[in-house]
Amino acid sequence: MSRSRTPRSSHQLPKPSMLPQPGATPIAVTSIAFMMLSPNAIGQRMPEATLPTIRVEDRVDPMTVNPGYQATETRVGKIKQDPHEIPQALTTITQQLMEEQQVGSLREALRNVSGLTFNAAEGGRSGDNMMLRGFYTFGDLYLDGIRDTAQYNRETFFLEQIDVLRGSASMLFGRGQAGGVINLVSKSPRLVDAYKLTGSVGSDGYLETTADLNKRLGDDSALRINLMKRNEGSWRSNPVTGAEPEVDRGGAQISFVHGLKTDAEIALSHVYLRNRDIPDYGFSFDNNTRRPNTNFTPDTFWGIDANFDHGDTHITTATWTRRFTPQSELRTTVRYGDYERSYWARTPSPTVAPNAAGTLINGANYNAGPTRASDYKTLTLQSDFGNRFQALGMKHELVAGFEYLREDSHRASLLNLSGGNTVALFPPPTFKPYVESTAGINDFTGNSYAVYIQDTVEFIPSWKATLGVRRDELDATYSSVTSPRLDYGRWSGRTALSYQPTESAHYYVSYSDSFSPTADLYQLTVVPQPPETSKVVEIGAKWMLFDGDLNLRAALYRAEKHWERNTDLESTAAILTKKRRTDGIEIEAAGRITNDWEIFAGLALMDAKILDTAENIDATTGVVTKGNPGYIGQRPRNTPDYTVNLWSTYKLGGGWKIGGGAEAKGERYGYNPSGAGPIPTLPGGTAFHPNTAPSYTRWDAMLAYEQRDWAMRVNVRNLFDKVYYDAIYDNGPFTIPGSRRQFILTGELKF
Repeated sequence: MSRSRTPRSSHQLPKPSMLPQPGATPIAVTSIAFMMLSPNAIGQRMPEATLPTIRVEDRVDPMTVNPGYQATETRVGKIKQDPHEIPQALTTITQQLMEEQQVGSLREALRNVSGLTFNAAEGGRSGDNMMLRGFYTFGDLYLDGIRDTAQYNRETFFLEQIDVLRGSASMLFGRGQAGGVINLVSKSPRLVDAYKLTGSVGSDGYLETTADLNKRLGDDSALRINLMKRNEGSWRSNPVTGAEPEVDRGGAQISFVHGLKTDAEIALSHVYLRNRDIPDYGFSFDNNTRRPNTNFTPDTFWGIDANFDHGDTHITTATWTRRFTPQSELRTTVRYGDYERSYWARTPSPTVAPNAAGTLINGANYNAGPTRASDYKTLTLQSDFGNRFQALGMKHELVAGFEYLREDSHRASLLNLSGGNTVALFPPPTFKPYVESTAGINDFTGNSYAVYIQDTVEFIPSWKATLGVRRDELDATYSSVTSPRLDYGRWSGRTALSYQPTESAHYYVSYSDSFSPTADLYQLTVVPQPPETSKVVEIGAKWMLFDGDLNLRAALYRAEKHWERNTDLESTAAILTKKRRTDGIEIEAAGRITNDWEIFAGLALMDAKILDTAENIDATTGVVTKGNPGYIGQRPRNTPDYTVNLWSTYKLGGGWKIGGGAEAKGERYGYNPSGAGPIPTLPGGTAFHPNTAPSYTRWDAMLAYEQRDWAMRVNVRNLFDKVYYDAIYDNGPFTIPGSRRQFILTGELKF
């Protein structure tokens, strides 16, 4: 069953009493949407007024797949689908939403996802690092459906949209975690001549330029080039030297398609991303209060100008699509990726002030800070076949495919070029990018193979059943002497039951699972321990309101993880918890309420608990150590009770548009639950009280003037200049303050 929509350019208006009145707040709009969840409202078209038909001319960008905030197309389920048809919670961040918010990095874009929080840099695991539904996602990042788990900072200038599929997804994507899959969708060439240039300038040294250039080369061929250069300073600085965290990034994507919209299509693309940042490791907690410390002001930065975070990412992709019928196609992709990264950061101190050398003096020792050099190469072959057909009087949607992934990973610590060591105060440490030490080297080579098949059958009208199964095999070798090899295989499953009484209503219940082997993405253990596994049960509903212009979804889920791994590659304790669970509710709305009013909003409530503590094996003695039972029943790390996101815009007429929104998160904990030692408490106390990042609400605003060929936009981030902490080092020592009030002026030219 597919939905049809009446464009707002020609349908009759609903009754005025059903629409938000002038001056209504976004909260009022949301309330109206929720009132429409009654059985009498769901799935029904609103009564038509006796007013004359009003025609509104909307200018749709020919370069955009999903204009507005509502997605109507996705490939997150391996084939092109309507998101309304997928029996699983799905959030899509569209290009228009990212542009209106002046989003640059993936991290900034994901503020629009309910139930998502950010991790600060972990030991050896830098780059994009998020939690979804309280579970890690660093093994669940994909680019155009291809595994992309390298540690680097992702940008959005070449993205069409970002799809976040909630819940375990090993049947569709292979090994991964419980929270969900984050799939980045690249911009692709179109059969038009269209060019767009943007330039932005703002406070804290913000400068950005982008170009989106599309050229039609024939009846079925086109070329598209996307370019970006961005620099950002910070409101935080080293009081001794004036050094501050910096962002210096650039990138390019060039893509070519031949045979577009024909039976045989070939697409080629290459993405290059470059960053030359000064990293920010954040701000320490106070051991006496377990809150961000007050010995220093939040704008204090412990880094120096010599610190660095350098990265160069190259991703080359070729895709061949063979369409046998309008309902049947084979899509085969080959990709080569090369991800180089090297960094030296400074960790903050709760008691020692920053100095010019970037050292923390502790008696006769100094802390040089974390260093890393890494080179990760991948080769992927992936083929997916989709076919819609009828058999035995029933409609089928069949998806099948295979994958091969070759991984070559190398990482090492950097060499201290000053000649000092950890017990010498002078000379201060000095590191250079990619100049490696002979210690701390870890190499990994892996070959992964997978086959899968899934069928969705409409066995009686309005009822569909989905059943899928996948087999993954991983054969890997490591530089570790104690655990040099991994030979692992596992089955994964996915099942769902859907009821779609009308084109605008979809009710479902689904089950999915996921897994990660003992050494995949994590450090090795002397004795291989059971794989990390998870299972998710979800009950949900999706409704299309206002003639399909507004999507409203709700989901109730339980996600359970076993043998949860530590993401800190330097940690000696591989297992964090033996069993933990998140029960949650999510409600999201995306799309138009009126011709002029758009909204994108989400609410996530999470009840998360540790159910059983860790079991770790000592690398030397082989003794098994259990975590302190005092962690049982406690809320896991970086998992707030609630998150809220809201963005809404309104067209005032004459080309003017206003917008704004908020991001809110509850308290988040930072601690390590794997140890047998005492649980964290306040001094002199006995109750569980870990380091805690306080709850916060950040408000943003926008004012834009838009014409057919050009536009101007002013964005204000953190409108009320609130000090808040948006990322947390989940092992506990520190957190990273979010940006203070920032103004950004953007000009846009189309031709």
